[in-house]
Amino acid sequence: MNNQIRIAIIGGGLAGALMANSLMKNLPTASIQIFESSPEAPGRGLGIGLSRFALQALEQIIPSAADLLKSEAGAVQIGASRIAIGSSPGAGTVVCDIEGDAGLAMTRGPLVTALLSLLPGEILHTGKKVQSIEQNGHVSVTFEDGTVTIVDAVIGADGIFSTVREHVLNGAETHSASPVGGWECRNLVPVQKAKDALGADSFDVDREYCWAGEGGFMMHALVENGTMVQCIVAAHEEDFPKDRKRPITREVLEKAIGPSWFDGPVAKGMIDLMIDQERPIGYSIWEHKSTPTYANHRVCIMGDAAHTTSPYQGAGGGLAVEDALVLGNLLGRTSSVSDIEAAFKAFDAVRRPRCQAVIDTSRATGQLLSGLDANIGLEAMGMAAKLDSLFGHIDDLDIEEHNQTALDEMDRCLY
Repeated sequence: MNNQIRIAIIGGGLAGALMANSLMKNLPTASIQIFESSPEAPGRGLGIGLSRFALQALEQIIPSAADLLKSEAGAVQIGASRIAIGSSPGAGTVVCDIEGDAGLAMTRGPLVTALLSLLPGEILHTGKKVQSIEQNGHVSVTFEDGTVTIVDAVIGADGIFSTVREHVLNGAETHSASPVGGWECRNLVPVQKAKDALGADSFDVDREYCWAGEGGFMMHALVENGTMVQCIVAAHEEDFPKDRKRPITREVLEKAIGPSWFDGPVAKGMIDLMIDQERPIGYSIWEHKSTPTYANHRVCIMGDAAHTTSPYQGAGGGLAVEDALVLGNLLGRTSSVSDIEAAFKAFDAVRRPRCQAVIDTSRATGQLLSGLDANIGLEAMGMAAKLDSLFGHIDDLDIEEHNQTALDEMDRCLY
């Protein structure tokens, strides 16, 4: 019976919290434990968006999820989005407007905290960093503190440099995360400070802004119940720091984006906001360019552990929601431990092509917004058409059909 199934989720961040909620719904009699390497609860973290499509998928796991995120995570409605040219020539030209309900924006820490609050407190174990995993009739997980847990299945949700991923891929370094070719600096500022720096007219309409330009792009969006603004400056990268970090100064930012930006409406204000923090840091953006499998017998990976993507399409959080929904439904179909491997194989077969497509179009979006598409440059009409083709597949997925395809694949693996 499936009440005998013991599942360890490695990673208590967004993907792990989503996965645990999905298992609580779909496999309520299983023993579920979350092991998080950090000794503390998540902090505020970076801004994150969930599209309307991602929220619809999330509500299949957590009914009234949007209301929960608004009340507990400070999520604000993304009423609209505007993409415009931020550098000359053409500074201020609108590329496209995306009207209507575009989803919710919030910061990652409160989002994870809200998701974890729905789970029994005793299933979360912090300060548990995985040292090794072995499979021999069961799955044995050894932690760096010397403790060992024995389970029937492991789900790796432990992020870009996942230890579980190393086990699933048998340590294949050729599929480790690698640089996309860009870096970004972020700052979370009070809304009035953002208005003073960028102009109040940028906030007359409740919308997220993206400014495309020479060698990089800039974004700003309201979060935390409209009291804070997440500001981002992203630039092209040719050198790749080993620790993924670079100190940020005004001079670094001005050199990175180039002089044409200063003929535009936002560069000076955004740079002022970036350096108005204690230790401005730029972080290299990395991705998993390809992954040969998400499953190895009774161990699998999901979320960023499986398919870290660049943030240029804002789709990483949505992919984690989809993962949790599909994998939860598959595991809910299991009637014994022996069915787990079929569930994981089906998850890999259905989810990997979907996630790889997003990785590829997200990378291309970053190039496009930085004026680095050789065929388009910063020509607004061409950029609008290309953006439409790059984004179209993300929310066109029929999640019900996707789920059913996964379940059918599991049946084929079983029979």
